[in-house]
Amino acid sequence: MKPTRTPLSRLAAAGAGAALLAVAALPAAAQQTPPVQPPAGSLPVAAPGGPYTLRRAVDVAQQNNLTVRQQQLTTQNTDAILRQSRAALLPSANANATQNWNYGTSVDPLTFQFQDQTIRTNNFSVSSQLTLFSGFQLRNTIKRNVLDYEAGLNDIEKSKNDIALNVASSYLQLVLAQEIVQANQARVNSSQQQVSRTEKLLKAGSVAESNLLDGQAQQASDELNVITAQNQVAFFKLQLAQLLNLNSPTGFEIEVPVLADPDEETVLIGNPDGTYQTAQGLMPEVKAAELRTQSALRTVEIARGTYYPRLTFGGGLFSGYSSSRATPVLTGDSTLTPFPIFAINPATGKPEMVPGVFAGFYQPETRPLPDKFIKQVRSNYGKQLQFTLSIPILNGFQARTNVQRSEIGVKQAELRAEQTRLTLRQNIQQAYADAIAAQRRYSAAKRQTQALSTAYRNAEIRFNNGLLNGTDFNIAKNNLYGAESSMIQAKYEFIFRRKVLEFYEGRPLDL
Repeated sequence: MKPTRTPLSRLAAAGAGAALLAVAALPAAAQQTPPVQPPAGSLPVAAPGGPYTLRRAVDVAQQNNLTVRQQQLTTQNTDAILRQSRAALLPSANANATQNWNYGTSVDPLTFQFQDQTIRTNNFSVSSQLTLFSGFQLRNTIKRNVLDYEAGLNDIEKSKNDIALNVASSYLQLVLAQEIVQANQARVNSSQQQVSRTEKLLKAGSVAESNLLDGQAQQASDELNVITAQNQVAFFKLQLAQLLNLNSPTGFEIEVPVLADPDEETVLIGNPDGTYQTAQGLMPEVKAAELRTQSALRTVEIARGTYYPRLTFGGGLFSGYSSSRATPVLTGDSTLTPFPIFAINPATGKPEMVPGVFAGFYQPETRPLPDKFIKQVRSNYGKQLQFTLSIPILNGFQARTNVQRSEIGVKQAELRAEQTRLTLRQNIQQAYADAIAAQRRYSAAKRQTQALSTAYRNAEIRFNNGLLNGTDFNIAKNNLYGAESSMIQAKYEFIFRRKVLEFYEGRPLDL
């Protein structure tokens, strides 16, 4: 019998993202593919003791997932931007201090005199500025950043939903693979018993030797199927351990839940619209898309704020020191300074200097004494208040272009939100259709299995009595095994689709 592999499902559309449910029914050897890489993981951790339930596996995966952690850091960065935008409403205050050396001819920055010497100067200032009006840009920026932060929180939840659905898919793959191992082991036991009976019948001369050879060939095929199924268990266990970011699948076990058969469940009646209405209010990707649309509208208001005047108020304190500044100090000495005497000439009526007659007085002598640092700082102390009004007139149409671009951004955000809702609706519709199909296929496969079981028992009786050759008997046996595999496949596809629908309705993923 040629090894085959029957895929359980197509791409499973799920909540915040599509989760691949590539579960396979394994009646024979299956072609393996490399394990799906987990979407995240920090440093791998050791597997805690005890078997994992689905709920526990989801919790561990969400805790270790690097995509979730990366999104958390991104949201923290958005929160920092929000805090900064709120702080922009506060006045700014800055203190400055400088020290300079001027060599050669230069202008003293405090006395404003030319000096031909080395001058050391210090300048000290404290300034503050407050924006009084800026076209409401600051307040609109805060509102936009609040929306971006809330959207980031929903992005975190979306990342958690993605990993939860991936874990649920891999978990059910592993449960299915383990069940297939048990089914194939039962087939090996049946083949061994059949070979043993055939050997006895051959010794008694009741059957031909070809029947024994056919039975041995079937037993070898069944044993190969067991090995293949066991390899699949190891494969899916590794895949799930990687999603949980564990060091190794060694010692990692899951708790096999007791799952009801699909025909024991209530017949699923498609109501995707009701589920969509519920999911639309619950799914974080929808909320994030709506919040980003509102954020884009705030961006438009921010861009329009550049049309308005900008009014700011500022004030400052300043002082300084110059090494060239000095105060004259009396030395105690004086210098006689002569001055000529003038008198009115009667002839001309004009003042004329009287020859040989002078007047004089003593001028006190002084010497420059450099001013002390503290004295200069106190005497040079000054204050300043300033209002600044900036009125935009023409800036290369930058304001108009920014408004137009932000309006386009609103339309893009609206389209993205609409696409998110459309994808959600389509995923729910597809999940409903697949769940109903799987439930129907299970019922049909179960009836087929029951009919083929009866046919197999009749073929076994005829084979044991030498009325049926080994080839026809093996065909009847493999037909039964194929029907059983289809039934198991349909069962787990239905379970996964139903869990996806429950997830859309706000119920946690659990078995």
